[in-house]
Amino acid sequence: MKKLFGYAVLGLMLCIASPFVSRVAAADRNQQDQPRSLSGHVIDRQDQPVAKAIVYLKNTKSLLVKTYIADADGAYRFPALSPNVDYEVYAEFNGARSDTKTLSSFDNRKQFNITLHLK
Repeated sequence: MKKLFGYAVLGLMLCIASPFVSRVAAADRNQQDQPRSLSGHVIDRQDQPVAKAIVYLKNTKSLLVKTYIADADGAYRFPALSPNVDYEVYAEFNGARSDTKTLSSFDNRKQFNITLHLK
C-alpha cells in the first residue's frame, strides 16, 4: 500500500511539473535557434586600424569560409551566424596574420566583439 501511495504521489508531481518543464525546454530551444553575430576591428602592432585587411570566418562543421574586407576604420562584421556551430576567425594583411580566435557553440551570447591583432 505504501508503495502504491508513493507511485501516486510521484505521478501527481510529474503532472504538476510537466507544463513548467515544457515551457523551460521551449524557451531554451528558442534561444538556441536565434542567430549570433560577430563584429570587431583589425589592428596592427601599433594598435592602428587596418583598412582592407581580409577577415576569414570558418564554419568548423561545414568547413565553409566567409571573408570580409575590413572597412576604413578596420571594422568587420558577420551577421546571422548559427548558434549550433563553432567558428574560427582570423585576419590577414600584406603577409601579416592575426591569431585564430574561436566562437564556441557552448557560448550562449548572441553578439561577439573580437579585436584581431596583426603580428
